[in-house]
Amino acid sequence: MSPGSHHVYILRCGDGTLYCGYTTDLAARLQEHRAGRGARYTRGRGPLELVYAEDLPDRSSALRREAEIKRQSRTCKLRLIADAR
Repeated sequence: MSPGSHHVYILRCGDGTLYCGYTTDLAARLQEHRAGRGARYTRGRGPLELVYAEDLPDRSSALRREAEIKRQSRTCKLRLIADAR
């Protein structure tokens, strides 16, 4: 996954919850989350593990995919993660 492209990702938080987000630089965004400067939801929920990432062609499709994943049940998200491995 190259910097500057569009990514949708899922993090597994230390408390077992899942967080889904969008970024153009996955490595930098993961570093922000781990430093406590990412989303409010992930602050204090470490350690954070990147468990899923999807590369998309443009911002619009990435944001649509993020919204689609966020609407899914936890079971569907876990299946998505398992199928990607």
